[in-house]
Amino acid sequence: MKESSDVPPTPRQIIEAILFVGGQPLSAERAQEIVRDLRGEQFDHIVSELNRDYRRQGRPYVIQKSPQGVVLTLKPQFRWVRERLTASPREARLTPVALDVLALIAYRQPIGKVAIDRQRGAESRSVLQQLIRLGLIAVVSQPEIGPRETAYVTTPRFLELFGLSSLDDLPQTGELQRL
Repeated sequence: MKESSDVPPTPRQIIEAILFVGGQPLSAERAQEIVRDLRGEQFDHIVSELNRDYRRQGRPYVIQKSPQGVVLTLKPQFRWVRERLTASPREARLTPVALDVLALIAYRQPIGKVAIDRQRGAESRSVLQQLIRLGLIAVVSQPEIGPRETAYVTTPRFLELFGLSSLDDLPQTGELQRL
């Protein structure tokens, strides 16, 4: 079937393409900036519709919600494929410093580098770069702070690696003190 370049893509096709490309989670607000005349409830409907179609077609992926938006990710039973193609989660050895920085980000996200350095009392650039390379954190823009300001957030891979379904599953202060 030949595709015509005269026919503009539908909002559904654009959203699915954005999710396919990957990167930061896609929020309804960001989708509305990209897709002209898209409303928030349309975005939610499109995501639900795509997930329904993926289930019906037996696709190995699903659109997963996170506090930052939605991402296209492999279903748990297919994650071994990615692990075989990339570094296995078991191979990701984190130093105590990397774990400290990751915990700071997990509990205080989005958080900027200056705040991380201040909290730790040390420079964190190399540790942040390592966590980005491992796919455990991502950089997000913080336009409310300044046009070039960025912050760090955890990724779906972080949740997967630590066996969490959402950030709400992180131990809370009282639980941490009991450990």
